[in-house]
Amino acid sequence: MRRTYLTQAFTLLKQNRLFSMLYIAGTGLAIAMTVVVAVVYYVKLAPIYPERNRDNTLYLTYVSFKSEQKAMTYQSALSYRALQEWIYPLKNVVEVSARFGNATDYYVQPADRSGDFRPVQKLVDPAFFRIYELQFLEGHPFTEADLASGIHTAVISDDIARRLFGTAEGVVGRSFSMDYVNYRVCGVVRGASFLTGQSYAQIYVPYSVGLNYKEPSTSSFPYCGRFNVTFLVKDNAQAEALRTEIRDLVRRVNAQYKGQWQMELWEQPTSHTLSVFKDYPADTSFSSWKVAGHLILMLLVLLIVPSLNLSGLIASRMESRLSEMGVRKAFGASKSTLLSQVMWENFFLTLVGGLLGLLVAWSMLYVGREWIFMLFDSWPMDIAEGANLYVSGEMLFAPVVFIVVFVLCLILNLLSALWPAWTSLRKPIVYSLYEKR
Repeated sequence: MRRTYLTQAFTLLKQNRLFSMLYIAGTGLAIAMTVVVAVVYYVKLAPIYPERNRDNTLYLTYVSFKSEQKAMTYQSALSYRALQEWIYPLKNVVEVSARFGNATDYYVQPADRSGDFRPVQKLVDPAFFRIYELQFLEGHPFTEADLASGIHTAVISDDIARRLFGTAEGVVGRSFSMDYVNYRVCGVVRGASFLTGQSYAQIYVPYSVGLNYKEPSTSSFPYCGRFNVTFLVKDNAQAEALRTEIRDLVRRVNAQYKGQWQMELWEQPTSHTLSVFKDYPADTSFSSWKVAGHLILMLLVLLIVPSLNLSGLIASRMESRLSEMGVRKAFGASKSTLLSQVMWENFFLTLVGGLLGLLVAWSMLYVGREWIFMLFDSWPMDIAEGANLYVSGEMLFAPVVFIVVFVLCLILNLLSALWPAWTSLRKPIVYSLYEKR
């Protein structure tokens, strides 16, 4: 029966080309816009290479120190001393990784003298490579001994390897110049996309090569510095245990330095999902319900407005088919049978529009990847020159994207076709047959 409905729908598509084109175009546009939004948030939230542990990753990025004596408040990241005394001894974690500064002022001097360039670089520790599953094409991460000694060694991405050495193979052990200091390559990783901002870099070096990395950023508060911390936990239970442990730590520290200064971490460490929507940990106006309401409103606008337009098209089409429906009811067809036929016919058109919308969405995401993925950010990231900003297959062709498209087709079909079809089929047989005259 369904095959018959779909065959008839294809025949009607050819017979009513203008209606079909308008319906498919309207459906395609609505689904394309919704898929773009879905893919943008999928890339930000889903476990994709190399950030496959996003569900179990937490961040501690800011700390506030307030001195009542000096009537001043200082906000920054943590210092090296804070790492050693507070962060590394934490028990309710699988891995703890610290990243030093932003490392934006380093320049590479290529051997072919083609001109200095600034790569995307991160100053990290060995635990970074245990949290983010970067695929090593050859070599290995630098070690704890390398970190402790401040040795100038580096893990580089395959695209930088090709730029520096002309190949990504056999480069382990070779050296390159960065800020006129020689760095030895200890490993080459498969490059990721700039869209995975927490882990993306072209060169990874031990944070101990950073200038004054052990020094606090202010003498007033020795625990202020330039280190951001990433935690990896087993599950939500351990994440909550870690937050409890850190709250206890804050209470002990504030009791120890009472009368001098007080520390505030707000609700950190922050989960990856929350960090996507919450720009700043100290934002007291942030509300998860407000964010959810905003997303739901956006979805309703993208779906209901096109549905109203499509509903008008279907209503006019049903008026022209009243005589056909009247004849079929006269020969014993039930309202449910006729309604099922109409819904299947419109679902066929909606599905065609959905596939068209999916292709349009993919094209938009690829062509506009430099701005579309930053569209919903309060503070869009500056794309570094030479950064590898690509949209991988697992970002676009994820099963969740196809599920979203199919569900949207079902919703649009119900919203646009059900009411006008039901209203038309409720009319008496005599009225329907009279329309043939």
